[in-house]
Amino acid sequence: MNRRVVITGLGAVSGLGLNATTFWQELIAGQSAIRPLKLPIENIKISIGALVPEFDPECHFSSDDLTLLDRFSQLAVIAAREAVCDAGLCSGEDSIRQAAAIIGSGCGGKHTDEATYDRLYKQQRSRAHPLTIPKGMPSAAASMVSKHLGIKGPTFALASACASGSHAIIQGCTMIQSGMVDVALVGASDAPFTFGLLKSWEALRVATDDTCRPFCADRSGIVLGEGAGMVVLESEQHAKARSARIYAELAGCGMTSDAGHITRPDITGISSAIINALNYAGIDPDEVDYVNAHGTATQANDIAETAAINQVFGDRAKKLAVSSTKSMHGHALGASSALELIASTLAIYHGIIPPTANFTVADEQCDLDYVPNIAREQEMDVAISNSFAFGGLNSVIAIRKHS
Repeated sequence: MNRRVVITGLGAVSGLGLNATTFWQELIAGQSAIRPLKLPIENIKISIGALVPEFDPECHFSSDDLTLLDRFSQLAVIAAREAVCDAGLCSGEDSIRQAAAIIGSGCGGKHTDEATYDRLYKQQRSRAHPLTIPKGMPSAAASMVSKHLGIKGPTFALASACASGSHAIIQGCTMIQSGMVDVALVGASDAPFTFGLLKSWEALRVATDDTCRPFCADRSGIVLGEGAGMVVLESEQHAKARSARIYAELAGCGMTSDAGHITRPDITGISSAIINALNYAGIDPDEVDYVNAHGTATQANDIAETAAINQVFGDRAKKLAVSSTKSMHGHALGASSALELIASTLAIYHGIIPPTANFTVADEQCDLDYVPNIAREQEMDVAISNSFAFGGLNSVIAIRKHS
């Protein structure tokens, strides 16, 4: 069994706003969510980021709920609620009760970990909070999404650093294709703005204090973000039976591992993932119109990704529109790949390509059309979304306009 899989619901929480509509409007306006950090944290060199704006958890959850909800779980549940509602589904009905819920994360409940360390080491308390484990475990967001939406089908977490969201989406797709489920709620959530994580990213020396400028000669590194992206996938038959609005078809996927350096991208690994996605989908490279790039604005990634695109598409590469939305929502780690799939889906659905914001002058080794600064109206049939993670984990999703 190999059923067609379609995208029927989208939910997004990011530095650009608390819903997918605002996310999309800000993307096509070329607006960046990157701002100076105003956190109650001292001795941090990282000074900018893309935090969810004006976020008050008490507007979304009861005080009892919040005792079990780390920040990454809060963002996941909010985005999941939106995606399910956007798909025209309701909590408690059979389609949701029997659905799969696969939620990725690159970090898990780090805010809970941080509070625990503060309690034990700084405050010198003798005991941790009794709910520390269920609140901070990597699968907490998956469990909370299941609980809050009444999902009783296959539910689990997936962790593969910055490819977590993409891998979760692919897992949901394959479960639908196999006939295991008809509906899957998939995506990822990350909330990395804690003292320990910021100090750790600081030590890696890949974060910038300027802004995120993917593929530019003067790029200087990543800008961290936070957020959650959730997608409702359905078998085409299931979606049509209930007359659902279909954004696009999830046509194929490709996954590879570099089996090499844990932080330096590998051109062969990237190009193989792209080729595998196109082959899986039965899509010729000449059919691709848009590439939502991983585009982190690090020296190594942007050159390697450009080289891989050139290698796969040959002369066609120069005709592709390529953009990095991380220039606007920041690098939300595992959540980024889910947010970028949402951006790619809406690009095909609306016929508008989001730009690479903050663009100045292209690096001499970055020779593609990066859609600088201004969104572009363009009818599209096929797009791919690239995600590459520390540890050499590469994931590419191909989506096709539904007809």
